[in-house]
Amino acid sequence: MYLNELHRERRSDRVREREREVFHLLVHSAIDRNGRSCADKKQEPGASSGSPNQMAGAAIRKNHRLEVSIHSPLNPAPAQLRDVCHAEPEEVESWAQSFDKLMHIPAGRSVSRAFLRTEYSEENMLFWLACEELKAVGNQHVVDEKVRLIYEDYVSILSLKKVSLDSRVREGINRKMQEPSAHTFDGAQLQIYTLMHWDSYPRFLSSPTYHAHLLRGAPRSSSEA
Repeated sequence: MYLNELHRERRSDRVREREREVFHLLVHSAIDRNGRSCADKKQEPGASSGSPNQMAGAAIRKNHRLEVSIHSPLNPAPAQLRDVCHAEPEEVESWAQSFDKLMHIPAGRSVSRAFLRTEYSEENMLFWLACEELKAVGNQHVVDEKVRLIYEDYVSILSLKKVSLDSRVREGINRKMQEPSAHTFDGAQLQIYTLMHWDSYPRFLSSPTYHAHLLRGAPRSSSEA
């Protein structure tokens, strides 16, 4: 038993070290790409094309544009959730038929996301949504950038929003990061989907969040009319 625990600890150490290497590789490659793009642009008066401030500023602006694109009809911004959550009574009732049906209805995903926020696990839904958007991207350059952002936000051990993945899945992601693709996170997405299905979904169906939406669609009595 002691040897098994020691083996697991050493394996975890290797996974963490590999994630640090991948994280630093991504950061340096992003800075390098932004540095070259700054140098190709017309130099502003009194500024050097390769200055650290310019490269850092370009990286921040680029990341901001990509992060803004994450808020789409599939993954609405928090301020838009209230508008998306209006659903017909029959639709709200259908969320209890299966987790798959819930996840394929925008309003269902939004209400489920609000519930997960109360359990401090909203990152699971955000990660799943980000993976869905990644698979819809056709431009390889955009794929590279989105993969990097998803890794930094939800996979890296340095992130405060990292999702719970086992060491086998993490090692698989680290290998795939050498050649990013729209399917880099497929295994991790399935693991998080399964976690939400068997762990969070049953609690969601019995939660005040879900029942509040059921009551909104319930017919009022004559005394309330």
